Amino acid sequence: MTGREDILQTVEMLQREHLDVRAVNLGIDLFDCTDRDPEAACRLVREKIGRLASPLVGACEAVSRRYGIPIVNKRVAVSPIADVMAGHGRDGLLMMAVALDAAAEAAGIDFVGGYSALVQKGMSVSDRELIESLPDALTSTSRLCASVNAASTKAGINVDALLLLGRIWRETAAKSADADGFGCCKLSVFANMPEDNPFMSGAYKGIGEPEAVVNIGVSGPGVVKRAVERLLQSGIPCDLGTLAEEIKSTAFRVTRCGELIGREVAAAIGAQFGIVDLSLAPTPEVGDSVGEIFQAMGVAQIGAPGTTAALAMLTDAVKKGGAFASSSVGGLSGAFIPVAEDAALADAAEKGHLTLEKLEAMSSVCSVGLDMIALPGDTSAETLAAIAMDELAIGVVNKKTTSVRLIPVPGKKAGERARFGGLFGESPILPVPNGASDAFVRIGGRIPAPLTSLNN
Repeated sequence: MTGREDILQTVEMLQREHLDVRAVNLGIDLFDCTDRDPEAACRLVREKIGRLASPLVGACEAVSRRYGIPIVNKRVAVSPIADVMAGHGRDGLLMMAVALDAAAEAAGIDFVGGYSALVQKGMSVSDRELIESLPDALTSTSRLCASVNAASTKAGINVDALLLLGRIWRETAAKSADADGFGCCKLSVFANMPEDNPFMSGAYKGIGEPEAVVNIGVSGPGVVKRAVERLLQSGIPCDLGTLAEEIKSTAFRVTRCGELIGREVAAAIGAQFGIVDLSLAPTPEVGDSVGEIFQAMGVAQIGAPGTTAALAMLTDAVKKGGAFASSSVGGLSGAFIPVAEDAALADAAEKGHLTLEKLEAMSSVCSVGLDMIALPGDTSAETLAAIAMDELAIGVVNKKTTSVRLIPVPGKKAGERARFGGLFGESPILPVPNGASDAFVRIGGRIPAPLTSLNN
């Protein structure tokens, strides 16, 4: 049973500590919308998304009012469009990008993900065409998000795909130069991309998922920060193990709230309930920062020695608390470190405490990877590919999900500032050794899967 103290703590989380459901994500299968006529396929997709997603916003608002828990974003994730639109070429893919964007707008959906390709072992014709269409697709739409899985523990790292993506990052940034390369904020490149991730821009509806499924992204960095502060200020003797237990208990309560919301929304719209992703996902708002949790723990300068250990402890405690709260924990579930979207992380980067190299080290123990990283606009395609190779290698070797969201900001240099607005925030532009690895990357091919992949 829920005790009086648990109820009071949950109320405080809602009222003072920025607890919210960051994303209700409706996954929709689109394979029954394939058609030899691309216009017919787009029409079928708009009709299906309209039919299944239109009730989502109303259901979310009703459940939010009932329990007093804010729901920040309503999102849709669809089957990988490279497969749904195979054979229709670049023009057909761009037609579908516009159709998805229009369907999301008509249904009141904030973002739609799934303009995606899975190329960890090689690229089909349609995969390549989708990747090459990304600059136009991402800059001609407002709600569309894209993702590419370019590596996995079973397949290795597709360097040819990353070389292509290096050029695509630059082209996408150039096409949105008036917004500091904002188009790149809507593209994530993964190793071991999960099929049930509710967070954008990496969400897509996996092949093994139900026809229509609700996945929940709960986020409460402010809640965890306040729990840490309460314990350390209470005067009760505690060590780091006690601190981890407090974080674990907090994650338990947050996950319970998320599952309640998810099941209610799913029932209201007639979809299956999928998972709760309990990742700590920050926003640029002060008090809603993962970086501030490190500071509450005693790491005064984020990026200083001890930061990676603090993040490892935080991620582990969050996972343990969530796993005890629900048998439906999935997605990424840990802690995000998106520099531009976290005011404390961006401040640490501006002061020089948090570097690209330190962020890469931290990504070995967090949920995602090099996320929302603003780079100089003249960063070469090969250097962008090399940064991605390093990050995805961490995921491949350690059998975990890692990803990159890189933004080469046109016309700006290291030390200047990129501003993306809204939940995407702003960040200093980080220096990078440009061109140093070009010869290595140009060799191309595929880095083979590690020995740990042979575990059948």
